[in-house]
Amino acid sequence: MMPDAAGPAFDVCVVGAGPAGMMLGLLLARDGLETCVLEKHADFLRDFRGDTVHPSTLDLLDSIGLGERVRDLPGRQVTGLRFSFADGTYQVADFSRLRVSHPYIYFVPQWDLLEMLAQAGADIPTFTLLREHEVTGLVRDGDRVVGAEARTAQGRRVVRARLTVGADGRGSVVRASLGLPLRRFGAPMDVLWFRLPRRASDGDGLGGLVGPGRMLIRIDRGSYWQTAYLIRKGGYDAVHAAGLDRLRDNVATLAPDLADRVDEIRSWEDVHLLRVQVDRVRRWHAPGALLIGDAAHAMSPIGGVGINLAIQDAVAAARILRAPLLAGRGTGTAPPPGRLAAVQRRRTPPTILTQLAQRVAQRGLLRPVLEAGDKPVTAPMPVRLLARIPAAQRVLARAVGVGLRPEAVGQAAPHTATENVSRAATGDSVIVSTGIAPS
Repeated sequence: MMPDAAGPAFDVCVVGAGPAGMMLGLLLARDGLETCVLEKHADFLRDFRGDTVHPSTLDLLDSIGLGERVRDLPGRQVTGLRFSFADGTYQVADFSRLRVSHPYIYFVPQWDLLEMLAQAGADIPTFTLLREHEVTGLVRDGDRVVGAEARTAQGRRVVRARLTVGADGRGSVVRASLGLPLRRFGAPMDVLWFRLPRRASDGDGLGGLVGPGRMLIRIDRGSYWQTAYLIRKGGYDAVHAAGLDRLRDNVATLAPDLADRVDEIRSWEDVHLLRVQVDRVRRWHAPGALLIGDAAHAMSPIGGVGINLAIQDAVAAARILRAPLLAGRGTGTAPPPGRLAAVQRRRTPPTILTQLAQRVAQRGLLRPVLEAGDKPVTAPMPVRLLARIPAAQRVLARAVGVGLRPEAVGQAAPHTATENVSRAATGDSVIVSTGIAPS
């Protein structure tokens, strides 16, 4: 499909309105670049998405003037990470020791965070969020990507742009359309997510409970525990076949203080399966297109760092691509391949090192636990050492909460108050091609 004679409708089309996609869209729009973010759903209300907001992300939100809005969200601050084994409870990370503006992990419902970012985008005249636009493929001019094709309730739509960014997660349509192969590393576990009521007498914070052949992580969400129950990779069918009563009994055995409320798991609809994968593409870009976040590298849930890395990708991409995108306005040209490659070069080292650390933790801690059979599980030596050395807890907290290569936003181009009207709000969403939705 050839591009329109009038040229692309947007400077940048971002596919996926998750944390990375929304952050990238906001940052580029602040520079005056016409930016469109496509989201396949009508809202952000999906439960058990990653709700972990790290200190470095909180700093980034402060730097673009959104700190107060974040603090108004219904979140919970957590300063430590503890694991309980048969021989005791050990603290392994202490975020309160970090020398940062926000020395804690902030757990906030992702739908609230994304809606806040969407509202902030509505204040920027060059930002457009198009909901209920399910991207089905890419639009090309020869070997160059010039936009995305989406299915909507009104039919097929094409949104054209000089640069198309895939921020559409581990099942990325953009990545599949580009034909970029994944390097897969595997994982020994999958995760069952569910909620259990929390009482004031339970205590607070973030902690893990380790028992024979199983592990449970519970996250303090105020009125409830967001609970992750780790099972062997591919073991969901067996867990499901054993029945809900068996799952409830296993949870109660692992966490006796929750035994009086496991009946709140009333049906399998209350249990959400996350199939864990760790992978990354060898090349993040193609002419006119770029991948960031889980589309480029799916992370293990260990440390809850996936959101942090994805947002850091977005910040780095905005900073590196700002100048070539601004310089090319009105020309219809995409950023040169060297600039797209620079984003990958910048973000590959922290991605590789973080995935390596996760894979070591999977092999050294999780796999032995999940394969322990009925034997009581005692704390391994690395956990004991972390508990004994406060400085080591700070190092781990920094690796999780700040990351291995934190990014800075840089200076945005100002926009005038008279322009402070969202094109999405006025209906000027610049859709350049409309047809019948494909079956």
